[in-house]
Amino acid sequence: SMLVAALRQELAGEPSRVIEIAPGMVHTEEFSLVRLGSAGAADRVYEGVENPLTADDGADVVAYALTAPGHVNLDLVTLRP
Repeated sequence: SMLVAALRQELAGEPSRVIEIAPGMVHTEEFSLVRLGSAGAADRVYEGVENPLTADDGADVVAYALTAPGHVNLDLVTLRP
């Protein structure tokens, strides 16, 4: 995104990384209860998706991004089921 690109430019030369993580369909209670109002409504969204992403999948990606060796650059990580 433009925001991430601008932040990356501002921090150039600093000992930091800017990583954009774009999760796809993540099956969570937040999605089902807050956005759709019920677990049943969320289940219908995921019909036909054999293995939707979980919050743990996203956490694993974030953990890797934070612990990746310095020579590994992750500009954009898109998670999809």
